[in-house]
Amino acid sequence: MTEISYLVATDVGGTCTDTIIVSSSGDIHIGKALSTPPDFATGVLNSIGSAVEVMGLPLQQVLENTTLFMHGSTVADNTLLTRDGAPTGLIATQGFEDTLFVTRGAYGRWSGLTEDGIKNPVTTSRAEPLIASDAIAGVRERVDCDGDIVEPIDLASAEQAVRFLVEDKKVEAIAVSFLWSFFNPEHERAVRDVIKRVSPETYVTISSDIAPVPGEYERTSTTVINAYAGRIARDYLNDLEAQLRRNGYRGQTMVMQGYGGLLPVNEAAERSVGMIECGPAAGVIGAKFLGDMMGDADIIAADMGGTTFKVGVIQKGEIEFAREPLVDRYHYVAPKIDVVSIGAGGGSIIQLDPKTQLPTVGPRSAGSRPGPVCYGLGGTEPTLTDVMLLIGYMDPGHFLRGSMSLDADGARRAFQDRIAGPLGVSVEEAAIGIYRVASAQITDLIRKITVERGLDPREFVLHSFGGSCGMLASAFGSELQVRRIVIPYTASVNCAFGLVTADVRHEYSTTTTLPAEASADEVNAIFAPLAEQAREQLLSEGFPEDRIALNWSVDLRYRRQVHEVTTPIRAATPLDQAGLDTLISDFEALYERKFGKGSAYREAGVEMTMFRLTASGKIERPKLPKVAEGATDAGAAKIGRRPVFSERHGALVEADIYDFTRLEPGNRLAGPAVIHTPITTIAVQAGQTARMDGYRNIVLELEG
Repeated sequence: MTEISYLVATDVGGTCTDTIIVSSSGDIHIGKALSTPPDFATGVLNSIGSAVEVMGLPLQQVLENTTLFMHGSTVADNTLLTRDGAPTGLIATQGFEDTLFVTRGAYGRWSGLTEDGIKNPVTTSRAEPLIASDAIAGVRERVDCDGDIVEPIDLASAEQAVRFLVEDKKVEAIAVSFLWSFFNPEHERAVRDVIKRVSPETYVTISSDIAPVPGEYERTSTTVINAYAGRIARDYLNDLEAQLRRNGYRGQTMVMQGYGGLLPVNEAAERSVGMIECGPAAGVIGAKFLGDMMGDADIIAADMGGTTFKVGVIQKGEIEFAREPLVDRYHYVAPKIDVVSIGAGGGSIIQLDPKTQLPTVGPRSAGSRPGPVCYGLGGTEPTLTDVMLLIGYMDPGHFLRGSMSLDADGARRAFQDRIAGPLGVSVEEAAIGIYRVASAQITDLIRKITVERGLDPREFVLHSFGGSCGMLASAFGSELQVRRIVIPYTASVNCAFGLVTADVRHEYSTTTTLPAEASADEVNAIFAPLAEQAREQLLSEGFPEDRIALNWSVDLRYRRQVHEVTTPIRAATPLDQAGLDTLISDFEALYERKFGKGSAYREAGVEMTMFRLTASGKIERPKLPKVAEGATDAGAAKIGRRPVFSERHGALVEADIYDFTRLEPGNRLAGPAVIHTPITTIAVQAGQTARMDGYRNIVLELEG
C-alpha cells in the first residue's frame, strides 16, 4: 500500500498559531494553539501537534512523511510594530543623509494616519525613524540617472563610515542606499564587501538588491526596514528550521510573501520586508482558491483574528495589489496584496475614552498572553472575545474543542468594573453596545475599499475567516447587503489554508524608460535576461518546465506624470507589435478604472518605466473532496438552546445551538442560532438561513 504523504502549512498570528495538514488522500486536518512570543517556533510545533493529535499519529511520523512545509509569520510585522529590531545604521550618498527624515515632504506628516488623525494638521508629525539621525553616514560617490559613474566611490571613506557605525554606534545591521544604484549597483556592492571584511557578523541590506526601483525615499525606507527586521527574521526562521529537523522533517521550507507567493526559506530570511502582512495575503489567496471552486469571481475577503480585522477585494477573479504599501506609517516598495486593516480583533481591549467616556475597541490588544480575561491567563482588561462570551456566542465548554475552559465570571466582573459600571448600564447592555461598535467599524472599513472605489458590496460574496470573524460577519454582512456570506470549513485557519494553495513565486524587475512607440523587439530584449534568470532559479529548485510560468508586466505612465500603473501583459510572449498595442490599451483601461472615466489622455504620450517578471513554480493543489448535499433537516446537530444576542431583537433571545461536527452537507438551519465548530464559532442572525455545502462550508443566505 502506498504510504500517505502530507502538505503542512502553519500561520503565526498575534494570538493563535494555525495549522492545516492536507494528506495525499485529500483529507484535511486542522490545528490551533496559542502563539508563544517571543519564541514563536514553539507555538508552531504546538499547533502542528494539535492537528496531529486529531489524526491519532505521532508528530515524528507525520513530519517524516511531509513533502513540503509552508509558513507564514508576523515576525517582521511584530518587529517593526514593537520597535524591537536590531540597532541599525544607514550609509547614503554624501549630501543625502537626511532622506529618511525629509520623507516625501508634507505627505510624510500624515501618511498612514486615520482620518481623525489627519483632521488637525498642527498635531501631525512624521513617524519616528527606525534609525537615529547620528547613525547615518555619508560616503563620497555619485552615479547619474543613466547609470554612469560620475564620481568613483571613496573606499577609504566607506570603511571609515562602516567602522563609525559598528564601533562607535554599536549597530548590528547596516542599510546601504545610494542615488541611482538601481541603474548601477557597483558602489553599493563595494560597500557591502567592505562591511563583510570589517564586520562579518553585521547584517547588511543594499537597496539595489532589495528595492531596485526609482524613488529615493521609498527605496531607502525599504532598505532600512529590511535591515532593521532582517536579523530577527533570519534568526527566527533558522530556529524554526532546526526545530522541524529535530522532529523528523527533511523537506524544503517555503515562506509566504506579502505578494501572495512562497519563497525558499534561505531566500526569505534575507528579504524580511517581503514577509510583511504575509498572513493576510495568504488569506486572500485562499479566498480566491475557494471562490474559483464555488464559481465566485467577486469576493470581499474578511479576516478577523486576535489582533486586527483585515480585508481585501477580489474583483472579476483578479486580486488587487497595493499602490503604496505602508507598515506602521513606513513606506516600502515591494509588491503586496492590497489588504487594509484596523485594530479590531478578538483580543482588542475595550476601554472608555478618557475625554468622552465613550467605549472604544482597540487598537491595543491583549494578544495571546495575558489574553482576554476569560482565558484565565492573567488578563485584567476586557476584550472583544469577552464581549462574545457575554452575549452568548461563545460557550465555555466548546472553546478549542473543550481543551481550554473559559472564565465567564471573571469576564463579567472585569466588564462590570471597567465598562458597564462607569457607563451606568447592565453588563449585557454594555456588551451589546460594544458588539455594535465593532460591527460598525468593520462596515465603515469595507465601505472605504468598495463604495469609495466605485464598487458595490451588493455584487460581492463575503468570505469570512479568522477565529473571530464568524461571530460578527452575519451582522456587518447584512448591513453591507452582500449577496451571501461564506464561512469556509477552514475559516479559523484560512491563512494557513491559503499557504497550501499558493505557488512558489520570484519577482524580478529592471528599470529603464521607453516610449510607447518602441518596438516589440526592444521590450523583448529587456525581458529576455530576466526570463533566463527566473527559469534557471526555478529549475534549480526542482520545478520541471511544465510547472514553470513566467508572467510579464510593465509600469506605464503618461509623460510628465509621477505615478505609474502596473499593467499585466496578456498577449503571448515574446511580444509582437499587436501584443504591444494591447498592452498600451490595457494600461489606459486600468488608468481609467483607477482615476475615473475620461482621465486617459494618449495625446500626452505614454512611457514604459519598469519591466517586471513574475516567475511561478506551480505546486500541486490540494484536491478537496466534494460530497453531494443531502437532507435539509439539521435537527440531529442541535445540542441545546441558550440566550444569545439577536440584532433584530436588540437583546439576548433564546436561540438554537448546533454542533458543526454533526452537520451534514445539505443541512439548513434558521437564525437566530449559533454553530460551534472545533476551532471557531458562527453566529446566524434572525432572518438568515445557514446551509452546509458539499465542501462543508457554511453559507449564509441573507433576507431580501
